[in-house]
Amino acid sequence: SETLWDIAKAEVEKRGRNGIEGDGVEIGEKSVFFIGSKNGGKTTIILRCLDRDEPPKPTLALEYTYGRRAKGHNTPKDIAHFWELGGGTSLLDLISIPITSDALRTFSIVLVLDLSKPNDLWPTMENLLQATRSHVDKMIMKLGKTNSKAASEMRQKMWSNMQKDHPDRELIDPFPIPLVIIGSKYDIFQDFDSEKRKVICKTLRFVAHYYGASLMFASKSEALLLKIRGVINQLAFGIDKSKSICVDQNKPLFITAGLDSLSHIGWEEDLVEFEMDSSLEWLRTGSMISIEDSINTLKDIKDPARDPQYAESEVDEMRIQKDQELEQYKRSSSKSWKQIELDS
Repeated sequence: SETLWDIAKAEVEKRGRNGIEGDGVEIGEKSVFFIGSKNGGKTTIILRCLDRDEPPKPTLALEYTYGRRAKGHNTPKDIAHFWELGGGTSLLDLISIPITSDALRTFSIVLVLDLSKPNDLWPTMENLLQATRSHVDKMIMKLGKTNSKAASEMRQKMWSNMQKDHPDRELIDPFPIPLVIIGSKYDIFQDFDSEKRKVICKTLRFVAHYYGASLMFASKSEALLLKIRGVINQLAFGIDKSKSICVDQNKPLFITAGLDSLSHIGWEEDLVEFEMDSSLEWLRTGSMISIEDSINTLKDIKDPARDPQYAESEVDEMRIQKDQELEQYKRSSSKSWKQIELDS
């Protein structure tokens, strides 16, 4: 009979046959990493993409699931690995766990932003994208040391969504791996003041365009969820992506990577005097209206022990008891030291 080691060895060899070694062979396994706003709807989107009819549960730190899809009759099923980071921006260190140099070439990022909380949009987006990009850049450098051809192919692939004659080609800075930005809870967002919606839409369009990402809005609407599902399936299983586009701020945005432009967004003239690599900072500090005020208002729970979603009555009761005992000990110790000082 086969040992566990034999089974593991056979699996590794199988993955090697399906993987890329710099020769352009299609990979049978892909990974999609969901990050974004706390309680923003990441789990709901994943369950919908996997056709799982079950209520979403709060994400505990970093969670994993997978899906399978057959390419055709009597053919091996492709496997998609779904990772989800909970806690909004409070658990950035966990980003390094799923994104490794070995898996990098089949990785995609989905950033889910809660449109119903405009004051949290910018800091959530900025912190998560910066942390993710920093780690991905390190992994590309690590990959380059062992497989320079694969690393070079990744850098070239960054530009695959941008046409060579695109007017903004020299101005953007594509994300190193495929990136999709989803604005969730559009059903709430659509009732916002028109001017606020306009600023948020323009800002998100600019950020998506700058990073060479796709941008789309989602809600409880079945039609929107189906469109989102199609985009995620493209990342997970390589299914042909949609070329549709909607840039009307009075409707849910849907813009595939590479199809937008600064002139269409309406900020081309405003950005003429600025270097593109500093334009994001300019947006953050000078043109965000209600969004830029949020930088000092985002208050993520830093201590998971005090986060309501991790509540456990017996453990919490014991914690309260121990905290009370600690406070009592501190008071008694303080009295003891004061008595010593008086006696001296």
